[in-house]
Amino acid sequence: MVVLLTLAFWLGGSVLLDMVIMPGMYAAGMMSTPGFASAGYSIFWVFNRVELLCAATVLTGIFALRHYFKSSQFKRWTLVFAAVMMAIALFTTYWLTPEMSALGIHLSEAEAAAAVPAGMDLMHGSYFVLDFLKIAVGGVLLAICFRNMSMMTASKDNVLV
Repeated sequence: MVVLLTLAFWLGGSVLLDMVIMPGMYAAGMMSTPGFASAGYSIFWVFNRVELLCAATVLTGIFALRHYFKSSQFKRWTLVFAAVMMAIALFTTYWLTPEMSALGIHLSEAEAAAAVPAGMDLMHGSYFVLDFLKIAVGGVLLAICFRNMSMMTASKDNVLV
């Protein structure tokens, strides 16, 4: 149950950030303000740390659940999926987000933030591709865990009857 709740929280937070918060900030014109990079970095700093906690919880939970489920599909793919999600969280936290923030921060207050730096669009695209991959893999992992948990619950109910 902890793995299911953590995955639901994590994926829901990612969708909320990617589909509501960031497009809203972009549409409001915040990317053209001088403090956008530091504000974005502050938001993502907190989110990425929560994401790392969720990834660690899911990976640890999958390690523990592998002993309870007899399905070879569960044993084979869930660990791979959880590891991919952890790798994405580590990559975005410790490389992609700091690099995007470094590109966006202007060292001079007098310098106008008129244009988005050249590499920023590529990094935004990379971030959204990784987030889409994380959501897709997380959705599959959520479905596998839910299905196996449902089967385990059903088999316990049959034993008790």
